[in-house]
Amino acid sequence: MDQAIPSAPTGPTGPLGHDHVLYAVRDGVATITLNRPEAMNSLTTVMKAALLEALERARDDAEVRAVLLTGAGRGFCTGQDLREHAANLEAGVGLDNTVRAHYNPIILTVAGMGKPVVAAVNGIAAGAGASLAFACDFRVVSEDAKFAMAFGGIGLAPDSGASWTLPRLVGPAKARELLILGDTVTAARARELGLATSVVPAASLADSAHELAVRLAQGPTLAYGAIKQALDHSAAHSLADSLEVEADLQDSCAKSEDHHNATRAFLAKQPPTFHGR
Repeated sequence: MDQAIPSAPTGPTGPLGHDHVLYAVRDGVATITLNRPEAMNSLTTVMKAALLEALERARDDAEVRAVLLTGAGRGFCTGQDLREHAANLEAGVGLDNTVRAHYNPIILTVAGMGKPVVAAVNGIAAGAGASLAFACDFRVVSEDAKFAMAFGGIGLAPDSGASWTLPRLVGPAKARELLILGDTVTAARARELGLATSVVPAASLADSAHELAVRLAQGPTLAYGAIKQALDHSAAHSLADSLEVEADLQDSCAKSEDHHNATRAFLAKQPPTFHGR
């Protein structure tokens, strides 16, 4: 049975503006749970605002050194709540600017997080829900989870960064196929394509995802952030430009306490301990 990540928080916890998004901190990991299982964690306007608030809170908290994003119940997230969307269509407001006002800031916050972000995909991830998982750095996927790029099936273009993240994960030809045909991708196929970092039994998803997040939280946070910046920059710039950015990032990391301590530990033949500064 699909499971959400259990929380045993030591820091601030609970709903942020809405009880459909939960936030808990444990072991340096901020766990953000989409908590609307009766609707497969589809996203309403209020829920999107609460998700962004939770992500910003994790981003700005120095005690948080990794983020874990998951869903409650049988689904990770099925994207936009279509009942709310249908009501908006009837009222003549269409998408009501939700892509620019809500989805874009959420994805930019996930992708631009100076800390690793792990998605624990516990069930179906469709539309913007799949895009949300693709924006994370790692995806630990339950063996019975599925991905579906459902945009074309309801006559819409991709959003939430799918046109950017998907080609970088699976290549442009496969991304075109997945987006246009909209076929459901099983967990095993997702692993073959590179959409899943790992596929694990549903019963062990919570432990496996948290274990990875804790490992990342105990690592060199500043270096991880620099790696993410370097990769994002190189995706759209020349080698010469990328070399310059690498040099700048390396100069910055070289000044960190983590680098100094790790260098001393290496010379002393001891394992390094990182503090994220």
